[in-house]
Amino acid sequence: MTTKELYTKDARIWVEHPVEVWESATVTSDYRSGVLIVKLDRSGEIRQIKITDESQMPPLRNPSLLIGQNDLTSLSYLHEPAVLHNLRVRFCDRNAIYTYCGIVLVAINPYYDLPIYGDETIMAYRGQSMGDLDPHIFAVSEEAYTKLEREGRDQSIIVSGESGAGKTVSAKYAMRYFAAVGGNASETQVERKVLASSPIMEAIGNAKTTRNDNSSRFGKFIEIHFDHQYRISGASMRTYLLEKSRVVYQSAGERNYHVFYQLCAAAHMMPELKLDHQDSFHYLNQGGSPDIDGVDDLKAFHETKNALTTLGVSEIEQQNMLTVLAAILHLGNVDLTTDPDDHTGNNDGAYIDSQDRHLTIICALLGISRPELSRWLTHRRIASAHEVIVSRMDVQRAAFGRDALAKRLYGELFSWLVQAVNRALDTGHAKSHFIGVLDIYGFETFEINSFEQFCINYANEKLQQQFNSHVFKLEQDEYIKEEISWKMIDFYDNQPCIDLIEDRLGVLALLDEECRVPQGSDRGFVTKLHQKCSQYPHFLKPRFGDAAFIIKHFADNVEYQCGGFLEKNRDTVLEEQLECVRQSTVRLVRVMLADASADATAGTHATLPPPSRRRTTPSVPVASLTQPPRRASGQKQTVGAQFRQSLSALMCTLSATTPHYVRCIKPNDTKQAFQFDAARAVNQLRACGVLETIRISSAGFPSRWLYQDFFSRYRLLCLFKEIDRADIKATCSRILNRHIKEPDKYQFGATKIFFRAGQVAYLEKIRADVQRLYCVRVQSCVRGFLARRRYRRLVAALHGIQARARAFLVRRKVQEIRRNRAAVKIQKNVRGWLARTKYQRLRRLAIGLQAHARGYLARKLYKDKRMLKATITIQRYARGYLARKKAKKMRRQIIIAQSAIRRFLARRLYKRLRIEARSLDHVKSLNKGLENKIISLQQRLGDALEKARGVEPLQAQIVELRAKLEMHKAVEIEAKALKESINSKENLLTKLQAELAEEKEKNKRVLTEKKELEEKYKRDKEALASESEKLANELRSNKEHYELALEERDKQHEAEKKALCLELEAERQSRQKLLSSQYELQERLDTIQRAPAPKEHRRSLSDASTNSQQENTVEDDFGYGSVRSVETTRPALEAVNWSAGTHNGPTPMADAGLVLRMQNRISVLQGELSRTAKRAADLEDRLTNRLMSPPSNPDTDRFKVEELEIENKKLREHLNRLRAAGDGNQVSKEILDTLSAMQKELDRRRDECIQLKSVLTHQKPWFQALKSVTVNLKSLASNYGSDVDIINEDGELATAYEAQKGINRALQEELVNEKKYFAEHLASAKAEIEKLKEDNEKYQKLLSVDLSQEPKNKSQEYAQNEIIRLASESLAIQERVDKLSESCRRYKNQIRLLVCKLKEAGIDDVTDILEGNDTIISQNISTVDLAPVMRKKEREYLGMFEYKLQDEGVIIKKLITDLKPRTAITLLPGLPAYILFMMLRHTDHVDDEPKMHHLMKAIRLAVKKTLKKRVDSVEYSAMWLSNMLRLLNNLRQYSGDAIYQAANTPRQNQQSLRIFDLSEYRQLLSDIAIWIYQGLINLLEHQLERLIVAAILEYEEISGLSGPRAPAPQPSAGPARLKHELAAAHEQLRLHAVDPPLRVMIFKQLFYYICAYSLNHLLLRKDLCCWAKGLQIRYNISHLETWIKEHLAEYGQTSVEETLGVLKPITQAVHLLQARKSMADVASTVDMCADLSAMQVCKILNMYTPAEEYEVKVTREFIHEIQKLMHERAGPNASKEPQNLLMDTKMIYSVQFQYSPSAIRLEDIEVPEVLELDGLLTKI
Repeated sequence: MTTKELYTKDARIWVEHPVEVWESATVTSDYRSGVLIVKLDRSGEIRQIKITDESQMPPLRNPSLLIGQNDLTSLSYLHEPAVLHNLRVRFCDRNAIYTYCGIVLVAINPYYDLPIYGDETIMAYRGQSMGDLDPHIFAVSEEAYTKLEREGRDQSIIVSGESGAGKTVSAKYAMRYFAAVGGNASETQVERKVLASSPIMEAIGNAKTTRNDNSSRFGKFIEIHFDHQYRISGASMRTYLLEKSRVVYQSAGERNYHVFYQLCAAAHMMPELKLDHQDSFHYLNQGGSPDIDGVDDLKAFHETKNALTTLGVSEIEQQNMLTVLAAILHLGNVDLTTDPDDHTGNNDGAYIDSQDRHLTIICALLGISRPELSRWLTHRRIASAHEVIVSRMDVQRAAFGRDALAKRLYGELFSWLVQAVNRALDTGHAKSHFIGVLDIYGFETFEINSFEQFCINYANEKLQQQFNSHVFKLEQDEYIKEEISWKMIDFYDNQPCIDLIEDRLGVLALLDEECRVPQGSDRGFVTKLHQKCSQYPHFLKPRFGDAAFIIKHFADNVEYQCGGFLEKNRDTVLEEQLECVRQSTVRLVRVMLADASADATAGTHATLPPPSRRRTTPSVPVASLTQPPRRASGQKQTVGAQFRQSLSALMCTLSATTPHYVRCIKPNDTKQAFQFDAARAVNQLRACGVLETIRISSAGFPSRWLYQDFFSRYRLLCLFKEIDRADIKATCSRILNRHIKEPDKYQFGATKIFFRAGQVAYLEKIRADVQRLYCVRVQSCVRGFLARRRYRRLVAALHGIQARARAFLVRRKVQEIRRNRAAVKIQKNVRGWLARTKYQRLRRLAIGLQAHARGYLARKLYKDKRMLKATITIQRYARGYLARKKAKKMRRQIIIAQSAIRRFLARRLYKRLRIEARSLDHVKSLNKGLENKIISLQQRLGDALEKARGVEPLQAQIVELRAKLEMHKAVEIEAKALKESINSKENLLTKLQAELAEEKEKNKRVLTEKKELEEKYKRDKEALASESEKLANELRSNKEHYELALEERDKQHEAEKKALCLELEAERQSRQKLLSSQYELQERLDTIQRAPAPKEHRRSLSDASTNSQQENTVEDDFGYGSVRSVETTRPALEAVNWSAGTHNGPTPMADAGLVLRMQNRISVLQGELSRTAKRAADLEDRLTNRLMSPPSNPDTDRFKVEELEIENKKLREHLNRLRAAGDGNQVSKEILDTLSAMQKELDRRRDECIQLKSVLTHQKPWFQALKSVTVNLKSLASNYGSDVDIINEDGELATAYEAQKGINRALQEELVNEKKYFAEHLASAKAEIEKLKEDNEKYQKLLSVDLSQEPKNKSQEYAQNEIIRLASESLAIQERVDKLSESCRRYKNQIRLLVCKLKEAGIDDVTDILEGNDTIISQNISTVDLAPVMRKKEREYLGMFEYKLQDEGVIIKKLITDLKPRTAITLLPGLPAYILFMMLRHTDHVDDEPKMHHLMKAIRLAVKKTLKKRVDSVEYSAMWLSNMLRLLNNLRQYSGDAIYQAANTPRQNQQSLRIFDLSEYRQLLSDIAIWIYQGLINLLEHQLERLIVAAILEYEEISGLSGPRAPAPQPSAGPARLKHELAAAHEQLRLHAVDPPLRVMIFKQLFYYICAYSLNHLLLRKDLCCWAKGLQIRYNISHLETWIKEHLAEYGQTSVEETLGVLKPITQAVHLLQARKSMADVASTVDMCADLSAMQVCKILNMYTPAEEYEVKVTREFIHEIQKLMHERAGPNASKEPQNLLMDTKMIYSVQFQYSPSAIRLEDIEVPEVLELDGLLTKI
């Protein structure tokens, strides 16, 4: 169809507007020839448009579907109003400042800080193709960086636009993107320096203009260099055409460069610069606008200083720079006036006052001569043919010279700073590629255009030419790629305009020629232009005046005023002034001007020199100011020539790169946020080439659709039977053939369909018509259905009403009948109730009266009877009392009489009994039963004497034992010497062998480094020598220490010897006391025989009994005195050095300290033996003395000999054991110490037993005396004869005897019971001791054979640690022995008391009791002697692994580095952590701190190395996260802290670490776990990142919404693939037993990332913001919610709810797409979006695009109400908080590793064979 056929009724078009440029209108009737009637949409005015040329009809509007497109070339109608409207909608309605126009990014300055440049935005655009997301400067940067990586070709980004359009900001963000994604390969942080260069260049090159507060007054091209890995390796900067005239002059409302105002703001910090307020300087107060809203100059000054420091500019250089800037300001304030003292009549000469303050400050700051500078500021030198003349300049020329000097100084300073920046950005690394960012001025046209505008527009002509050719090339390449037929597109070529400027007779050539003319002037230059350039089509003359010329640029016609062209092109400064300044003492000034002078002699520059790289002074000065000097052709280079050369080099650079274009647009001149001035925008669009791009695109096929997208959109334009899903291209062809008759309007490419302009709009119109037709049909069916349903409902309602009405009437009649019947029944019941009530009331009244009357009579009768009874009772009690009183008195009188009579009779009987007791017969009867007992005791005494004769052979044995003991001492000494020599030789041999092996390996490994090895050998030798000397010193100190200990032991032995002497002396005293008591008994017996007086006899017996008790008491005290004086020397449990038996060396051989300790122990044991021998000798001497003395007691000697024999036997056994264990392990020494302590205790108890036996033996003389007394009594009794009955007349003696006999019998029974108990108890103890003895002998044999040799296998190494465990059991048994010994001592005391009682009673079985006591003592001795021997139990482990230090690396390698996840899941969860912790426990057990630190370091490094090597493995990360947490929890559980011991078993608390405090290592392990956790999160996020968009945002499973029927979901696509990845991650975490709370946190983090990533893409993709897409996305999200509920339910409902909560933002965003968007829904919409920010909600609403015409559109009022309400609910402080559009995908929830104790017993853990650790770890 033709274009005019589209102008039908209701067609929407654009008409011109004088202010708005274009406004919309609607066609009111079909177009007819020559007239088009339209109605303006805004005013409603009807207007007739006359059409003279149908090819120039008003532009058509695009359909609403295409309004707000991201790419302007996607519009169906491509023309100026469509572009302008699309930009206006996106900028004003949707706040979108970026829009694509083909390859061009159009950026509109919003004059508002938008939060769209954060790190999360950079990450969102990373890896995305251009066009996938919303237009953005980051998208262009990503495209450039991606092409650099993919193609390896240099890239460039050309940023252009007029002042205030945002070029500098766009370039800054582009560099920031490269710095973020490119990284940096060096340590200099180039990206940081690139970003730090921005505030410096803005300070010295930007200024406030009427159009922009931060306008760049120079152009720059920044090259960011990359290495071969595409990482930033450096950068460089090139600048163009600095506007130096701004230094000395500013227009109204403008400012000078920022750095001057920053310097004045910081004047108080630098008083030496003599600065003042900015308004006091001439160069700063001309514009009248010194301040910028929202800019703090002092703060900016500090930022500039910090940036200079970052770039490496020293403090001295910074101070020099500020000095130059201050000097420029003071130079502008130098007052140039006429000389008041000049009387020559020439008052025009310039003059500077000698007291001028600013001139003095300049000279002081720069260190130059004040007279010289004052002279050359007012004079000049003129060189003629014969002489040089110095003349005074007038004030105007002097001011021009001063300003030229100021501009020159600033230009050189600017150039020096650029060089400093380039030096800082040059790292010296390899530069393989670069991306250039060109920030250059856009096309400019003002009321007065000068030389600067000419150069700027010239540069834009060159750039536009390059842009046009590149766009045309891309357009043609697209057609060739899609294989469609095309013809050459005619596009605008501005080469004629460039020729006008660059030709030999062009503008630049004529300008340079006029500059070389001695009397050249601006007017002369214009005259030549008018004469020689008039033939160029792009050159025009102005209508009026001859001081200007016009050039037709591509954007507009520009009229240039010629004033100042020559001066600015020459850029001259007086040589005399420069020479004066070169004498400055400021080094920076000399460097700047010296470089400039050198450059002047070097001629032209190579490529892109900075503007200051030119001659200092031209050969020919300005004609209007100076006379012409001599020609110096070939050395002159004007500013125009420099700029042309630099521009040519720039174009060559850009041509060698792939360009990317950013066109910045200034929306208004008032700097209002989001205000769009259409007229200003159109001019800029024309100037920047955007409309030219549109024109090139519209000349071909601007609209392009993928086949699938076209089919999805327009499939309803064909019949269902014509759809062939297998061949979409054929289906699309049928649709187009049916509706577009002209085949030239479209073409089929390889992947796309290409349409001419307007065809897509036509298809949209047809589609809308078809939809409308179908909608009418659907509406008719729906309305019919609704009408029928309404009728059926009405009929049903009528029937229901009738039924309900009839039922109501029936129910009402029934109710009335029921009511009547109920009324009758109620009346009947009420009347009956009233009658009954009345009757009952009368009856109750009668009964009440009768009751009261009868009660009164009864109470009166009861009262009378009670009084009568009380009277009778009183009488009875009174009469009884009187009778009892009389009886008591009579009884008392009778008792008194009886007592007197009985007392008399008792006294008479008592006198008779006293006479009978004093008779001799009584005594005989008393002693009659004792004779038999004395005879039996004599018989037993004889037997005891026979046993005593057996002691004599034992004396000979004592002598033999003494000799053998001396031999044993000699053998021990010899063994000790041999052992010392063997150990020393073995240690020396081991060291020599190790050194020899080391030297051999070094000689074999490194032969070429012999000298270095010899030096190292010497150092090692010296170190070994120093270590040997150190060990020798330690040996000597230990030897001295042990010698002191020996001396102390000798002193202790001397003290014990003295104690024994005292005991001997006490024994002698006791013997003497016994002898004296014997003599006294003998004398008393003789006295009784001579004069047996009864009184004295009774006293003698009483005294004898008393003396016997006293003697017994003394003997008791003597016999047990040693118990009080002797203290036990058994070492305490805490004093035992349990770690003495461990060693860290490569072999179990003892070190020097061990040898010394063994030697010391042997010497101690020898001392013990010698002391025992001394004690035996002492006892022998005591025995000999007693034998030689007459009163000696043979029984005591016999007992001592028996004890000595037993003791010597035990000593021999101990000596054999010591010899067997002496060559064994060190740990056996602890058992020997325990044996020694027990032996000392036995010595003490043995002495007590000997003394007890001697005491009992000492009582035999008393028995003999008693026997003699008994014989005498018998003879005495025989003399009395029958008179014995007189003595025992009253039976008193028989009664006493029977009582004593009963007591003796009870004592004997008690003794028998005790004896029986002891026998049973000791029998069981003896059986246990025998078992322990057998086990001990076995262990001693093993120790003596195996431990004396170097361990060769695992069992031998294990034996060393087994002894430690046996020692602990030995201590436990020792405690039992102590308890038994205490019981034995208590029983002995009881025996002693019982024996005393028996002796007092005179029983004859004392010897049996003593024999029983011997048995007890001997058994006790045996028990104590064998106490250290331990019973062999089932092996019980301590829960630790021993390992050698040299095996640590192999263990770590097999346990960490080589451990595979598939192996780990078959083991106990966390088994490596348990094994490592048990190794740590062993280092704690042996107190080896260096070994512990080395192990922890090895664990940390191995885990990190393993995970870095397998950084892409989830299995490894999960495995070691679980193991590190298990190890951390183990350190907590066994740390000994009370907070971690609550859930431990007693056994686990016993296994806590004893020595080391590993709290620091717990923190270290926690840090490692956090590092692993974050790495795991990043890895999982990276794996999910490629699936999120496809699974959530793009996957379409619900058919019929936004596309064709989707195929059945596959596991490899959509949410199923995403769920599969999540399930795999969950399974890995479960298999490796990661703590459940941590699993929940991991998935909470992952779902947050899924939410943030998908929401960010949703916010950056306009194509997703529609109702249909919202439904699809919500359905896809439901899959994730289902997965959460299924897989995380095992962790609790709270975990499920928390995880679902992190998906709320994306869920609410999708709900927002599906929700109603009317004004009535504002509050509900805000409530629904509680987890979204106002900015995100507004962004979604702005991007919301109805897919169909009938969908409701979002109004601006609705968005404003939403934004307002959300701000109100957020509170007043919400605006102060930073606002971010995108969610932070890098946010990580804080994680805390909860304490999780383990119930696994460490002693039950075994090392599986799969770990291959056999022989490396030994379980303890």
